[in-house]
Amino acid sequence: MSSRRSIEIDGLSHLTQIPVATRIGPLLVSSVIAPFDPGTRNVPDTVEDQYANIFRHVGLMLEEAGADWSDVAKMEFWTPTADKGTLDPFWVEKFPDPASRPARHTHVGHGDSARASFIAYIED
Repeated sequence: MSSRRSIEIDGLSHLTQIPVATRIGPLLVSSVIAPFDPGTRNVPDTVEDQYANIFRHVGLMLEEAGADWSDVAKMEFWTPTADKGTLDPFWVEKFPDPASRPARHTHVGHGDSARASFIAYIED
């Protein structure tokens, strides 16, 4: 039987009793990841800075769970406006091999800032 472990990181938390991510066995699933500047609830003005914060938060969650970027199976993004390649530089930096990238879904026209979630599979 797998045990569940809540994942918490410095610089990002929910206002409710929800962890930023949960690991059950080899599965790591995030909650919604806000683009807040670390340690605050401030949202940067630019989508680029919002994505930078999101990718920072994801990296810390992966590390805390004993994973890395190669364990990510899928990411979803919610963005306020049509993404015109703003996300791609961050994506390619973390997943440079086009033959080995996670699935991705970008939802356009949601809210006033970018948000994300991910699923990772961690082989021990």
